[in-house]
Amino acid sequence: MSRPDAKGWCPGAYKPMMSGDGLVVRVRPVMARLSQEQVLGLCETADQFGSGLIDLTSRANLQIRGVKEADHEAVLAALHKIDLLPDDPALESRRNILIPPMWHEDDDTHRVASELVARLGDLPELPPKMGYAIDLTGGPQLSDKSADFRFERDASGRTILRADGASRGRVVTVDTAVDALLEMAQWFVDTHGPTRRRMAAHVALTPLPADWQAVPPAASQKPPVPGDTEMGAVFGVSFGQIEAAHLAHLVKATKATAMRVTPWRLFLLEGAELTETDAFITDTHDPLLHVDACPGAPLCTSSTVETRNLARQLAKHLPTPLHVSGCAKGCALPRPCATTLVGKDGAFDLVKHGRPWEAPIKTGLTPSTLLEARGEL
Repeated sequence: MSRPDAKGWCPGAYKPMMSGDGLVVRVRPVMARLSQEQVLGLCETADQFGSGLIDLTSRANLQIRGVKEADHEAVLAALHKIDLLPDDPALESRRNILIPPMWHEDDDTHRVASELVARLGDLPELPPKMGYAIDLTGGPQLSDKSADFRFERDASGRTILRADGASRGRVVTVDTAVDALLEMAQWFVDTHGPTRRRMAAHVALTPLPADWQAVPPAASQKPPVPGDTEMGAVFGVSFGQIEAAHLAHLVKATKATAMRVTPWRLFLLEGAELTETDAFITDTHDPLLHVDACPGAPLCTSSTVETRNLARQLAKHLPTPLHVSGCAKGCALPRPCATTLVGKDGAFDLVKHGRPWEAPIKTGLTPSTLLEARGEL
C-alpha cells in the first residue's frame, strides 16, 4: 500500500495552512535558536492571536495554532517586531534546515548553516518540502530525521555531503560545502528529480555520480534526553504541543537566556538548570518520550478520531514505541513503528511493525476496546 497524498502543505509564516482550529503559522528560527525576548514575544503572540498552543515540529520549527484569518497580518507584524521573520518572503519557505542543538558559535555546523542561509537565493527551484541537515557537531544525530541533503562526518572526522537515500557521500570541506550542495541541487533538477518530490525517491531510480558515493557516514549517535547539559537544561514536550503560558513561565522562572529547539520534541534552555514542572517532561524514562500522536480531531479535519488522550492512556501500559495517527497519512511519524493505531471512520485500525498506510492486522477498534486489551497490543 502507498501513502495517501497529503491534502495540505508545510505551512510557513507567510503561507499558513488552515486546520480544524484555525490557521497554523509556522516560524523557522534561525539556527533553531530564539533569544529570551523572542520566546516571550512568540508566547504573547500565540496567546493574543491564536489558541495559546504552539507546536514543536519534527523539523525543529514552532507553529502558532488557532489563528483567525483576519489576524494573520497582525501575527506577521508581531513576529517581524521580534525578528522572527528575517527573510525575504520568497526565501522564508526555503529555510528548512536541521542542526544538532549543541552547536557553538563559529563551529562547522554554525559556519555551514550561516552560509547556506545567506545563499538560499542561489538554489534552483526545488519542491517545497525539501530540506537540509547540517549535522557536523559530533557524530551524526539527524540520520532518521527528514532531510534531502545531509552534511555529516565520516568515521575519520571528515565532512561529507550525502544525498538522502544514498548510503555514501562526497568528501567536502567547510569552505566548499555550500557550493557542493548547490551542485547537487542542480543535478536533482536537471535529472527530473522534482517529479519525484524528494531526494530519496529520486536516488532510488536515478544513479548519482560515482564520486558522490565515496565515503559512508559515521555511525549515528543517540539524540539528547531531558536533563542538565553544559549549555543548559533540556526539557521534553508531550506530542510536541506547548502551552504558550507554560513556556513563558518556565523561561522566566529559570532565567534562561535563549531557547534551542530540536526535532525530537525537546528544547534546550540556555543557562538554565533542570526544574521540576508538570508542563514539560523532565524524566528520561517518561514513556511519552516514545509515543507519537498527531493533533487528531477536531484540530485536524483529516481525522475522525481523537488521538492524544488515548495515546497518553496507553503509553504507560505498552513496552514498545506507540504511534496514534488520526488518519493513514501518518504525519506525526511516517515511518514504521512497533504499534501503530490508525484512525478510520471514527475507530482505529492496528498496524504492527509498519507504517500507518500499510495493511492492518485488526480493524474497527474503539478506544474502550483498546484500553481493555492494551496488554495484547
